[in-house]
Amino acid sequence: MRRRSVLIAVPAGLVTLAGCGDDGSDSGNASGSASPSASASSSAPPPPKIVDGPLPAITAGTKFDEKPTVAKGSGEPSDQLAVKTVIAGGGTTVAENDYVQANYLGQIWDTATVFDNSYDRGAPLVIQLAAGSIIDGWRYALAGKKAGSRVEMSVPPTWGYGTSGNEQAGIKGTDTLVFVVDIQNAYNSKSSAKGTDVAQDNVDLPKVGTNTDGKAPAITVPKSDPPTDLVANYVIEGDGVELAAEDSVLVQYKGVLWDTGKEFDSSYSRDALTSFSLQQVVKGWSQGLTGKKVGSRVLIVVPPALGYGDQPPEGSGIAKDSTLVFSVDILAKM
Repeated sequence: MRRRSVLIAVPAGLVTLAGCGDDGSDSGNASGSASPSASASSSAPPPPKIVDGPLPAITAGTKFDEKPTVAKGSGEPSDQLAVKTVIAGGGTTVAENDYVQANYLGQIWDTATVFDNSYDRGAPLVIQLAAGSIIDGWRYALAGKKAGSRVEMSVPPTWGYGTSGNEQAGIKGTDTLVFVVDIQNAYNSKSSAKGTDVAQDNVDLPKVGTNTDGKAPAITVPKSDPPTDLVANYVIEGDGVELAAEDSVLVQYKGVLWDTGKEFDSSYSRDALTSFSLQQVVKGWSQGLTGKKVGSRVLIVVPPALGYGDQPPEGSGIAKDSTLVFSVDILAKM
């Protein structure tokens, strides 16, 4: 399992897709490092005042997405949230509750001890800027920044890990933390696949809309018998990395019934993106998305044996032995 930052909370599975995976393994558990995932504090502190400094110098690795070296903090850090845009990007503006994809390095103000960085792992962090998902320092510091930006911040305990600190990372309850964050991308409920349209010329398969305006694509099911085998075809082919069977993903999706074309589940309808592990969903999803590229829109037709068979979720509107049809936009690998 890939080493993951402890900034991450365990991703929630899909309401109608979770619970029918192969086993109970959880690739979302953090281990071996400390990152900005939320602490278990019982009450949220008031919002901090955003100040300009002081902030330690970045002495090496000064380019965007290059691993930085940061000097030790000088003097006393601010008791508020110090934030500086070191490099201004021109991409999507980040808002609270958006997901960000970012590389980052975190160290302790007093000692310059690095307690976590994603650069050495070779995989950026994808996490939601939401209360309970990430430390408040990140939530407040990154809101309003643009993708393509490098942001430096100093986070006092109040908006970090609180008075309990983070023992796993060697962070005491009195430590102010310094982060350098390179925001690669941002995703919200209007995000869509980005890539090249792929011909949908099989008349016996559903047709999926190719709009990329953040609205749910249309799914047109043919008046024919459903396939008996799993179908997983590109509708839009992105150029990102290929997903492995143990990966977690951030997606937009819509599901309809083959027999009626009726929608039974959709992230678009909830106006919220969904993240999950490919090991925690029905086999049709885990098998259908494995090997597909990030940035793509995929048509998945799930026969009953790889879906819910004769045990559909109660209240889902899915009848026994239903064939399910999905459009899935793979926005990011978590």
